Amino acid sequence: MGQVFADIELSNPREPGLRPVSVHATMDSGAITLCIPEHVALQLNFAELEKREVTIATGRASLVPYVGPVQIRFDNRNCFTGALVLGDSVLLGAVPMEDMDLVINPRRQQLTVNPASPNIAAAAVK
Repeated sequence: MGQVFADIELSNPREPGLRPVSVHATMDSGAITLCIPEHVALQLNFAELEKREVTIATGRASLVPYVGPVQIRFDNRNCFTGALVLGDSVLLGAVPMEDMDLVINPRRQQLTVNPASPNIAAAAVK
């Protein structure tokens, strides 16, 4: 499929005076959560909620800060989540994508709102 990127906006709902940060993020449906680099966490003044153990692709495990809440905006969608602070770029995983009802279009290599529900996010809760 190749890598898929999208421009998303991150903000801190606890700090309404801080301007949101626009980032070019990597979409990864194989990852679970949102990962942000330390400089983004510092810009948005996110509070560390706890440490979490993560295992990266190499198999190495380490403790990283978990911060939040984080508000994510893409197109006409938004959600609130936490974020792992690691790496040097933003990675958007499956949970926030699912929460916003977004889909990866592999043919076009782009992130889009679900074409079955273009105006409002839908969720399966059964």
